[in-house]
Amino acid sequence: MSTADYGELSINGLWKNNPAIVQLLGLCPLLAVTGSVVNALGLGIATCLVLVTSNTAVSLIRNVTSDAVRLPTFVMIIAAAVTCIELLMQAYSYELYEILGIFLPLITTNCVILGRADGFARKNPVLPAMYDGFIMGLGFTLILLLLGALRELSGTGAIFANMDLLFGPSAADWKMVAFDDYQPFLLAILPPGAFIFTGLIIALKNLIDGNMQRRAAARSAPIETGSKRVRVTGTVN
Repeated sequence: MSTADYGELSINGLWKNNPAIVQLLGLCPLLAVTGSVVNALGLGIATCLVLVTSNTAVSLIRNVTSDAVRLPTFVMIIAAAVTCIELLMQAYSYELYEILGIFLPLITTNCVILGRADGFARKNPVLPAMYDGFIMGLGFTLILLLLGALRELSGTGAIFANMDLLFGPSAADWKMVAFDDYQPFLLAILPPGAFIFTGLIIALKNLIDGNMQRRAAARSAPIETGSKRVRVTGTVN
């Protein structure tokens, strides 16, 4: 695959075809666990690892898997990857694993992962498939982080709380208080807040896309050249 193709994959995963705010896939965990940055980052990393692993495995077996069994095979691969991620989280960040709860095993049913496995990985070699999984996972993770940061900051007046759940005791003092004597805005960290902020992010992206399209249309508009005939009436002195 050429460099241009990798560039197109990057643009699609991060912006044009972002799984969270364009395809609107994986909204259940997106809305449920983004009450804080640490929760969003934990789920984002897990999803990204599963995407890379499943895309790589699906690409490796793409020539030996018949259409009759490909979807069950893909689901088994994804489930195995999710199980491995769960075991790793239980071993190294058990408290965060407890907080994320059911949303970790539900990664198996995330349409982003099965969609990329069936729509891209089974049709492409290993390296492009691996990169596609990484960039789609990164795009999903960035939206999780943005949503988590907005909700945590507006809901509690602080950000990066409890980062030690993911990075260990050394991250216990990463919490940053943006506003002193902040009155908590509970709506932001409750489910309605997730819908509101997600809608605002999608609206902002659509606004940016609209402005970019108008500018592109203005740049590509033909420029009239040559002299124009002007009609003059009356007496010219």
